[in-house]
Amino acid sequence: MNTPPSHFYTEANALFSYSRDIRRDLHQNPELGYQEVRTSDIVARELGELGLDVTTGFGGTGVVALLEGRSPGPVVLLRFDMDALPVQEETGATYSSQHPGVMHACGHDGHVAIGLTVARILQAHRAELAGSVKFVFQPAEEGLGGAERMISDGVLRNPEPDFCLAAHLWNEKPLGWLGVTAGPVMAAADFFNIIISGKGGHGGMPETTHDPVLPAAGLINAFQSIVARNVPPMETAVLSVTRIHGGETYNVIPSQVELAGTVRTYNAATRERVLSRMQQQVELICQAMECTGELTVQSLTPAVVNDPWVTEHIQNLCPQILPSAQLDTDYRTTGSEDMAFMMQDRRSCYIFVGSANPVKGLTFSHHHPRFDFDETALTNASAILAATAYTFLQDGSKD
Repeated sequence: MNTPPSHFYTEANALFSYSRDIRRDLHQNPELGYQEVRTSDIVARELGELGLDVTTGFGGTGVVALLEGRSPGPVVLLRFDMDALPVQEETGATYSSQHPGVMHACGHDGHVAIGLTVARILQAHRAELAGSVKFVFQPAEEGLGGAERMISDGVLRNPEPDFCLAAHLWNEKPLGWLGVTAGPVMAAADFFNIIISGKGGHGGMPETTHDPVLPAAGLINAFQSIVARNVPPMETAVLSVTRIHGGETYNVIPSQVELAGTVRTYNAATRERVLSRMQQQVELICQAMECTGELTVQSLTPAVVNDPWVTEHIQNLCPQILPSAQLDTDYRTTGSEDMAFMMQDRRSCYIFVGSANPVKGLTFSHHHPRFDFDETALTNASAILAATAYTFLQDGSKD
């Protein structure tokens, strides 16, 4: 028996009430990274009731479940992040967060609901699968290293995945839009701190000081020359100073100023060039102003890079699953995602699923206190992931 791709939308749509109810329950009860205890319990319960082999405690609060088909074959890993953000919700929705200062402001509640829906769909087709589906529900995606901890705990072993897939509900684009692009689609992310040390003193006697505010101002301006003059025009980089702190009062020149920010790049060579030029500018500009500067860099994630073959396969499937969808094959963002770690050296694809709806006022961006999405997108994402995993396991082929 071979189920056509279009049928997976029908099945996902039939489960819409289930998807919506799970999502709204999680939205009302958000949990921060590594605190997703209630969420993990729900995930483990739902997957266990389907008869899947469930393991809890991966990466702290992560859940992994294996659905084995009728015979051996490739392994498809499907990843869904679970954590909320430290944001005070302002949506006014009937299902608003019941926990002050914590909110699902990025759609991860929807991702969990999608994962559980896909599990129900594929469980119904278990006898048609040659291979296995590995469901990974990840904690702490929001800059806390959840993917790396799950990898350290063996999420990519026993069994090792042949394909890795993930999807993100995406409020930057409207409902019915799909972003499926080969190559880099999300940027590598680095955070940086710069401590500039000088000699403080009286604000009315600057000649007695080595003012660290001056090199701080110079660096903020000079950094913009790096992207403009050191990055090839056909490449992309973002260098943003997002925090500056120095001094406590009006008439005192401080002895130290701190700058902080982020660098976003798509390839390793560009990243190294940007960081190298930053180091040079910190040293030379601070020296010229009779101060010292120390640059430290924290690497957050590598770039999310989609495998061309897997991406083309999904691009060909999308019109069969959602005939009216707007398929964008050239969409990229300088946002970052730690799914990149699971995708490295594996045939993988990260899919964006449009979820905004201006008619309903659902247009606020991710991490905004009024973020919310059109829940119809739950069905779209569930159908795409279920159909893609199914087709990879139809003939047991890895290429």
